[in-house]
Amino acid sequence: MTQAHQHTPHGEGGHRHGPSEGGHHQAHDDGGKAEILDLDAEVLAEHIAFITAWLPLKTEPRQIVDLGCGTGAGTFALLERFPEAYVTAVDTSAGHLQRLREKACARGVEERVRTVQADLDAADWPDLGTPDLVWASASMHHMAHPHRALTSVHDLLAPGGLFAVVELDGFPRFLPADAPENRPGLEERCHRATDSFHAEHVPHRGADWGPMLSAAGFTVEDERTIAVNIEGDRGGAVGRYAHGGLQRIRGAAAPALSPEDLAALDELLDTNSPHSILRRDDLAVRTERTVWAARRA
Repeated sequence: MTQAHQHTPHGEGGHRHGPSEGGHHQAHDDGGKAEILDLDAEVLAEHIAFITAWLPLKTEPRQIVDLGCGTGAGTFALLERFPEAYVTAVDTSAGHLQRLREKACARGVEERVRTVQADLDAADWPDLGTPDLVWASASMHHMAHPHRALTSVHDLLAPGGLFAVVELDGFPRFLPADAPENRPGLEERCHRATDSFHAEHVPHRGADWGPMLSAAGFTVEDERTIAVNIEGDRGGAVGRYAHGGLQRIRGAAAPALSPEDLAALDELLDTNSPHSILRRDDLAVRTERTVWAARRA
């Protein structure tokens, strides 16, 4: 069952990092990252739909921009939620955008999607129109100059338009706390081992976007944190999501892990092992999403 618990904390946003990020930056492994993004969209689809339905919109948007769109999780949720809308999907990755276009054709919505390959850290953005809604899921924390990017979004939006910033509180956890049996707590140690990597490479991870949005001229109308707790294998998607995620974390975590932890992690990742994570029946997806809804005056 999926449980969505809502509350509106202040100053304790949840922010996404790690392997499943929304795709603003160019990945060296487009194929593997695209697969993770697709699984992310599949497993968390209900939560994306919940957020799009929650947005405090005064009128239904007709022009939407999806910044750091990845392979289209947000794009397609927005197209479904707003059947009259057109979406401009923006990403640095040509591979992700190609995958998004293929999905749009398969779904029969290619006429409602325009893809733009762009580096959002560049001083000059391409012409993205005058949208009523800008959506940025797990992409803002990748910006080298987030204040400049927020100002660019403010100037882009139509007067009265809404900017939705969505972040995950880290990459989801999958294993029970006492797993695996020979190295309990392994998953949490893997995440701690990546903290210094992310502090260096993703310095805005964990930022409270509220004050930065206000500084860029927005009025923050609402902020909400949604707990994600999805149990069951969802046709094997949760196992594949866990495997792909831990596989990508391994590279950053390995130098800081003990030999015993690294061996246990590799056993979980070995698809031929009887102890492979793909063979476990006790996985869940646990994380939080925080959403800021900010309006241009």
